[in-house]
Amino acid sequence: MINQAQLTAEEVKSIQASFLNKVYLWMGLALTVTGIVAMRVADSGAFMSMFNGTGSKAPFFILIAIELGLVVWLSARIDKMSSGFATALFILYSALNGVTLSVLFYVYTSASIASTFFITAGTFAATSAYGYLTKKDLSSMGGFLMMALIGLIIASLVNIFLASSALYWLISYVGVGIFIGLTAYDTQKIKKMSLELTLDSEAGKKGAVMGALALYLDFINMFIFLLRIFGDRR
Repeated sequence: MINQAQLTAEEVKSIQASFLNKVYLWMGLALTVTGIVAMRVADSGAFMSMFNGTGSKAPFFILIAIELGLVVWLSARIDKMSSGFATALFILYSALNGVTLSVLFYVYTSASIASTFFITAGTFAATSAYGYLTKKDLSSMGGFLMMALIGLIIASLVNIFLASSALYWLISYVGVGIFIGLTAYDTQKIKKMSLELTLDSEAGKKGAVMGALALYLDFINMFIFLLRIFGDRR
């Protein structure tokens, strides 16, 4: 653990910037892996057959379950893993997520996916910058945002059966708001964590991976909800 009392203001800023840069590096790598895998799978057409009625949808839901299992396992067992293994699981998760997200190329036009990605990138960058630079303590937002997220998941499940257009749009806009808030909250949380860990230590490396996973999930979910709003369907 870093002794903050012995650090100058400039040293604190340098440590925080170095840690966040490592987090963004892993996040960017994961997003790149997801994007490449999604495009390759979509181009192959092999996985798309399950969405056009010519094949079983079971593999898709199995992949979703595996992805959720990986995130839960990584989050729960991170202290027991080596940093290398944790990193490998994160990259594996991003690749599997690319497979499942390839369905977006079947539902939406490539042009709208690309434009929405840039909208998401800009929104994420501005929000993460706010979380990093603001002097306001965002800790109190965490509990509220998690409760809101649980409510959003429940509403999404209910709307599978209701198929309400009004609820669909409400969920989409609320979802964007929730993940904008989580991006700022998680960024500030990671910034604070940077002063509790030594970046080159095992704990520091694993902390950077977990921070990257949190921001990666914020970005991906923000992108999906924005795509529901701005995406042009085929």
